[in-house]
Amino acid sequence: MPTDTIHPSPNPRLAEKALALGGFAIGTTEFVIMGLMQRIATDYGIAVQEVGLAISAYALGVVVGAPLISAISARIPRRGLLIGLMVLFAASNLLTLLAPSFYGFVALRFFAGLPHGVYLGVAALVAANVAEPHERGRAVGRVLVGLTLAILAGAPLATWVGGLAGWKAAFVMVGALGLFTALLVRLWVPVQPANQGGSLRSELSAITKPRVLYTLAVACIGFAGMFSVFSYAMPTLTHQAGMPEALGPLVLATFGVGSVIGNLVGGRLADIDQSRAIGGALIWAALCQLGFFLAADQIWSGLLFVGLVGTCGALVPPLQTRLMDVAGEAQTMAATLNHAAFNIANGLGAWLGGMAVTVGMGWSATGLVGMAMALGGLSIFLVALARERATQVQASA
Repeated sequence: MPTDTIHPSPNPRLAEKALALGGFAIGTTEFVIMGLMQRIATDYGIAVQEVGLAISAYALGVVVGAPLISAISARIPRRGLLIGLMVLFAASNLLTLLAPSFYGFVALRFFAGLPHGVYLGVAALVAANVAEPHERGRAVGRVLVGLTLAILAGAPLATWVGGLAGWKAAFVMVGALGLFTALLVRLWVPVQPANQGGSLRSELSAITKPRVLYTLAVACIGFAGMFSVFSYAMPTLTHQAGMPEALGPLVLATFGVGSVIGNLVGGRLADIDQSRAIGGALIWAALCQLGFFLAADQIWSGLLFVGLVGTCGALVPPLQTRLMDVAGEAQTMAATLNHAAFNIANGLGAWLGGMAVTVGMGWSATGLVGMAMALGGLSIFLVALARERATQVQASA
């Protein structure tokens, strides 16, 4: 367990709201680019598909930033670290106004991605520490709901702002949210002194712990199915169910509502029984994604299952709290690697879903891919539990 001395929060819910706003800003900047691709391409005189490089640069920033910043910030007080991360995030978005070329914009997307995993991981740790012990999962869920609200409201709002005032205005809006978050964290989040026992070696020890690695593998594999469906939900319903393109925003909103519900329910279930919450969420994910495959021929049934696939976000809070429990002194590294794992799941799910469509299995085959990935994650988790039980038996013998 961490050795930090935690100062109690006079109002934990205010602290959670401040931390959740940062997640909202991060989610908005991650997803808004999908709605601005044509405008960005036109402004820089490039093909639309080339804008995908900026998306990849952000994801690379997340994967690089999570372990790197975690390792070098082991002894930085957590509140100060959160503020610094939000300032870096805000600056990377605000400087988009001055991006001289497309590749300058791509570089800024990389820097904007660096704080992503560390902020969300440390925010979850802080929320769990200031909450009552029996409400850790719910506190984590309430903080991470900011990320899912970004899908529902943040990205559409920023896209609208970008269409009204130029696409760069969307990133300026996100940068302003980042600065506002830094201020609220300073005002509402209690002091979290540095972990004096923390070090580069202790943080890097996370990647040698089997229980941490198994949990991260569950996130990479088990969560990839949700992204397989989500990445192609709009073209699936357009091409296969005949949905008008004008209903595209409804797909995003439906998924966002499901994600919010999933995070909140997942947090509550994590407080009741963490292991059953993880196993149950993976079984639920497999069923929902199979349901999408079967329902995607009709617009409204397809939309219903898009929302149900969104509820698979219930897996996030129990996985996050499990990492806190198994990481030992490497709390920051483990918590942040969880979000790097989710970004790997994002890329893996989208790639496998695209492969299924490319080989002619049909658009809704992403649901079959999703089911297979959820069952794969469940298998990994069951192996992890079996190993833990075997280790406990050996220790008591």
